[in-house]
Amino acid sequence: MSSFIPFDRSQPYLLPPDLKSWLPSDDVAHFIVAAVERVPLRAFSVPVRTGGKAQYHPRLMLALLIYAYANGAFSSRRIERATYRDIGMRFVAANLHPDHDTIAVF
Repeated sequence: MSSFIPFDRSQPYLLPPDLKSWLPSDDVAHFIVAAVERVPLRAFSVPVRTGGKAQYHPRLMLALLIYAYANGAFSSRRIERATYRDIGMRFVAANLHPDHDTIAVF
């Protein structure tokens, strides 16, 4: 008779609540986020919108694109999908999920 490791798929939460602790401290995602935080905001030209859904911050979008390109994801649809599946992408995107149209326009 073989013994199996017990498992429970309905266990509520196994990962730490802080996204930063999901990644190793030397992961490139930490470097990209820190580097983008140093970019002056005046470097971005953000049009002012008066209605509709709030915009994603340019720093978040820039960090997301740099991280995605560094990992070989160039399609906006793949980048959007990765914000749900990839831990590094979730950290860089601050657990937000920009639409592929928003990513492509940025």
